[in-house]
Amino acid sequence: MRRPTSPYVVPGFYDRALAEGRHRDVVGGRWEEIGRLQLALLQAHGMQPHHQLLDIGAGSLRLGCKAVSYLDPGHYWATDASRPLMLRGRAVELPDPDRLPADHLVEDADFAFPDLPDHMDYLIAFGVFTHLPPEQTAHALAQIARRWPAPRVFLFTVFLAPEGQAGQSLRQPDGVVTHPDRPPYHMREAALLAMAQDAGLCLTRQPDRLPRGQVLWQG
Repeated sequence: MRRPTSPYVVPGFYDRALAEGRHRDVVGGRWEEIGRLQLALLQAHGMQPHHQLLDIGAGSLRLGCKAVSYLDPGHYWATDASRPLMLRGRAVELPDPDRLPADHLVEDADFAFPDLPDHMDYLIAFGVFTHLPPEQTAHALAQIARRWPAPRVFLFTVFLAPEGQAGQSLRQPDGVVTHPDRPPYHMREAALLAMAQDAGLCLTRQPDRLPRGQVLWQG
């Protein structure tokens, strides 16, 4: 039997997690730490309350529960493969759910980005491409570049593998083991840059040291 490309595509995954009250767990843990980090990264890149933010792969709003309070009401948007997961986060994690209109939470498993504004100031995909095979990451980058051409700030993370070692499992600096053919995925930097070039994105590697050894990029 072929292993699923991601645990998130296993039938019933989200239903079981929500029924068991695990809406925080399914987004990868370290809830407070990672949420604070994501908001701090966006602020370090100039995000202010009047900006519009799209949180790609938002899950149960680990970033959203902090960004919604920081941004002007209605300026946070989110996509995820599971809208019920986002709605659970809105219901139980937001201090004031009315600051986030429910229709700003858009179910989107294919990076089609339906029902979203034509302008976004900031986009972030933190810990999203680490759970996607390379062809899906390439598709997502192309869709983002097509949907929101510059000017805008786009931040995302990946795991990298040194040249010559990308075909094997590797232990990253924080200890997590990444793989070429199952999640969490890694890729060669040259392969990522080629994907970005094909998509029309110019990437800049950021110096930030991130949990689990992820590498931050700005496009």
